[in-house]
Amino acid sequence: MGKRDFSDQVVVVTGASGGVGAATAEELARRGASVVLAARRAGPLGEVARRCGDKAHCVVADVTKREDVQRLFEEAVARFGRVDIWINNVGRGIGRPLLEITDDDVDAMIRDNLKSVLYGMQVVTPHLQARGTGAIVNVSSLLGRTPLPPRAAYALAKAAMMSLSEAFRIELAGSHPELRVVVVYPGRIATDFGRNALGQRMGDSGKLPAEVLAAIGGATQTAEEVAQALCDAALNSRGDVYTQPNAFAGVRQYLEKQPG
Repeated sequence: MGKRDFSDQVVVVTGASGGVGAATAEELARRGASVVLAARRAGPLGEVARRCGDKAHCVVADVTKREDVQRLFEEAVARFGRVDIWINNVGRGIGRPLLEITDDDVDAMIRDNLKSVLYGMQVVTPHLQARGTGAIVNVSSLLGRTPLPPRAAYALAKAAMMSLSEAFRIELAGSHPELRVVVVYPGRIATDFGRNALGQRMGDSGKLPAEVLAAIGGATQTAEEVAQALCDAALNSRGDVYTQPNAFAGVRQYLEKQPG
């Protein structure tokens, strides 16, 4: 089956200056989308936009700030006339034992992984409702399904985002069933995300048991592999999407083994 086409679609991608966000932006552009790219780092963001071509527009913004998210939306509409799909990709990790987690750690995880998503949903949804179509795609992590030490604070923020997304699906189902709220769950990804985490590097997984590694995503995926799955999900999926084959089965098996 060929790659699904995004011609005539306007897609906003946050966290687009590197990693999965950059790979997603470039994959969308290859599939014909007009892309609006947001990140805090102007230099890398501009490089991604150049690789995306003439149908790309970049906005330097910190999406943990509501006013920046509003400005991002307004610039997207000013440039392309509308938004069809909004991808909340910004996130930040942490690797710290539970007893060492500080107030600042928790605040950072909620701000970066939850508030950025909440702001995106609140800003774009009235526009999608008025148009009667569209999708919001929130990029989570399998750690939101299988919380593990020393990733507890990160996992709590991703689990909260999952719950927020599910509640919003239920809310929209009654009034705007044509609007889609999709949550994408990658496992381990070969990017700089772990190296940019607070505390212990999240990429250091050597001390985790094999069954735990299996539960959080099996083999490591490239950013490009995740981007392809994410783009497919953005176009027509509903509900939860796992980027790796059999990932949901692994999560379910992991949960069934927990004491209860």
